[in-house]
Amino acid sequence: MIPPEADGLPIPQRYWAMLVIALTIMMAVLDGSIANVALPTIAKDMHATPADSIWVVNAYQLVITILMLPLASFGEIVGYRRVYRAGIVLFTVASLACALSDSILTLSAARVVQGIGAAGIMSVNAALVRFIYPSRLLGRGIGIIALVVAVSAAAGPTVAAAILSIASWPWLFAVNVPIGIATLALARMLPRTPRSGRRFDVPSALLNALFFGLLIIGIDSIGHGGRPLYAVLAFLGAGLSCVALVRRQLPQASPLLPVDLLRIPMFALSIATSVCSFAAQMLAYVSIPFYFQHLLGRSDVATGLLMTPWPLAAAVAAPIAGRLADRYPAGILGALGLATFAVGLVLLALLPAAAGDADIVWRMALCGAGFGLFQSPNNRAIITSAPRERSGGASGMLGTARLLGQTMGAALVALMFSLLGEHATVWSLGLAAGIALLASAVSYSRLVASSRANG
Repeated sequence: MIPPEADGLPIPQRYWAMLVIALTIMMAVLDGSIANVALPTIAKDMHATPADSIWVVNAYQLVITILMLPLASFGEIVGYRRVYRAGIVLFTVASLACALSDSILTLSAARVVQGIGAAGIMSVNAALVRFIYPSRLLGRGIGIIALVVAVSAAAGPTVAAAILSIASWPWLFAVNVPIGIATLALARMLPRTPRSGRRFDVPSALLNALFFGLLIIGIDSIGHGGRPLYAVLAFLGAGLSCVALVRRQLPQASPLLPVDLLRIPMFALSIATSVCSFAAQMLAYVSIPFYFQHLLGRSDVATGLLMTPWPLAAAVAAPIAGRLADRYPAGILGALGLATFAVGLVLLALLPAAAGDADIVWRMALCGAGFGLFQSPNNRAIITSAPRERSGGASGMLGTARLLGQTMGAALVALMFSLLGEHATVWSLGLAAGIALLASAVSYSRLVASSRANG
């Protein structure tokens, strides 16, 4: 095993370590969407109401968002590899528990544990990549992770449908078990990283859970037509928790909520770019199936096929963008990618009702290519703008920004449907394009911040 201060792992250990990262991230991201397809079947088999079955999905996502920053901070204390391996163990055991569940309550509880494991994996994966690759090649590693995340998120429904076509719903979770065991055996290839001497800040972790938990509940309540009073109370509680959390974090050298990193202009602008871009992505990705089916008259199968060019183009663009990120500023690459993404969304929204499949395919590919060009350079900027000893905090914020943006995007789609009815899909694409352009402008502003810092 190489010492913690070395710049990257030697080959072939680097490749084995990246295989572990790729497989575990694939499982964690897939399980964020794979259960959606089976929810009606799960609810029927377990004699549960649709409202109760939703917790099979919500519990997983909520736990990941709440624990992302605390586990990233814990990784800085005990070492990222320990947190990652513990996450693999929890995720694998919980996947088996999900497969063996006999009620909606036990399944939801198992999903909570699975979410804890996924948070352990997702909170420190980018920090580990920083120690796996030498600095001059870091963009390549970040590009691989961006590729895996993009393809896994997009392929979730397809993978679920393929499994359900030959097996029952418990196999959606059971397939994780052999993969988890294999990755745990290979996890010894992951690098050892430096550890800080501080103690874990339990009160800050609780305040963080209150802040993000209540914030997401409030956003979800607005999007799904909940009572306004509930949303107001949730946002009020989130605001009070945030104030208390920030006040506690300000005097700390390595805070759990990385307010120290948010003082770095490049880091703060990259996080803002990420939140906006993922909100735009989710807005588009949730509304497009309804757009294709209700306005363009495509079938379920045709819709799935027509959505495929997006993740395929992102898969091609992400590793290329990762290599470019080692040579060119993230501000330029991100701005170009997000502007391209916005143009693709506008062109989709302007499609005539009689549009052919080819007209749809190249527009979807343009959206995917633009998003793929943005993501890898932006993630690299988030990680490298933080000091190396604060890689855990940067990695946690990277994942938190993605999840927060996606939550906001999904809530905005639901709000648009409740306000605009059948016209919501076109307006959602237009709103997504506007947010993508805003993200492009924020990305470009990093060039100004960088020139000021260097000047």
